[in-house]
Amino acid sequence: MEKSKGRSIELFFVDGHPQGMKTATIPFQWTGHVLVINRTQLPKAMARPEIERPGVYLLVGEKDDRPFLYIGETDDVKKRLKNHAAQKEWWSEAICITSNGEPLNKAHARYLESKLISDALRLRKIKLDNEQSPPERTLSEAARAHMDDFLENIYLVLPALRFDFFSENRKLPALKLPQETSSPDVRFVTMVPELRIPAHAILMDEQFVVQAGSGARLDWIGTDGGHAGYQSLFNELVDQGVLVENGDHRIFSDSYGFSSTSAAGAIIKGRATAGPTTWRVEDTNQTYREWEADQLNALPDDE
Repeated sequence: MEKSKGRSIELFFVDGHPQGMKTATIPFQWTGHVLVINRTQLPKAMARPEIERPGVYLLVGEKDDRPFLYIGETDDVKKRLKNHAAQKEWWSEAICITSNGEPLNKAHARYLESKLISDALRLRKIKLDNEQSPPERTLSEAARAHMDDFLENIYLVLPALRFDFFSENRKLPALKLPQETSSPDVRFVTMVPELRIPAHAILMDEQFVVQAGSGARLDWIGTDGGHAGYQSLFNELVDQGVLVENGDHRIFSDSYGFSSTSAAGAIIKGRATAGPTTWRVEDTNQTYREWEADQLNALPDDE
């Protein structure tokens, strides 16, 4: 497997604090420039030179008590934001994406807009205010490759700015759990107590991978407070067909990699769960926390 390269993102807090206006770039690797504006800062933002360039923009806010997103393209971001300030009341933040190098032209911007809308509709992490998805614009093969690379960097930068509606959770190919005598991999197990549905997982590629065929609760039963992200992920996995209904419970149709034991446990139990104590080593019944402590204690002391 090819090792991923490290990347650096430069964040600049224009007002000296993270709640204010901020910019994001990838030095030496990307000509793109991202400017995030709170709506209350719109008059101040109008004086910035990058806001007068062609590009794409995202309006983020709430409507009907739920998160909403609008995606658009324009020859002049400044003029378009002025229009949306007068016409759309619900948005509270604007993400302006332009280029510090060769300016994006109309065809480039329309291609990016089409791709962004298409991906947002496919991922279904946030409701779109766009009435319809525009057709993908025709570009030359070289220009399309350049814009696909530009888009890839947008998707790298946005999560660093805490916008995760384009982050695609990692679904892994179905894995066969290793046999006890053929692999040193440690296997973990948990279950929904009242349903007695086992779920199995292993550590792989720095992710906690729940195995295809593992059981999970039929519905989310936890409260939203503090853990709305887990509930959103549960619903997303149902929509994607990763969690499929099977009588009074669900099962994982594919193996799925989670970033933590708690995230995996929450999806299985349908509520916020303390993963380090929920998961146990299948052979020894150690909790994940106890097993992890043994691994750390086994490391050589620093000289």
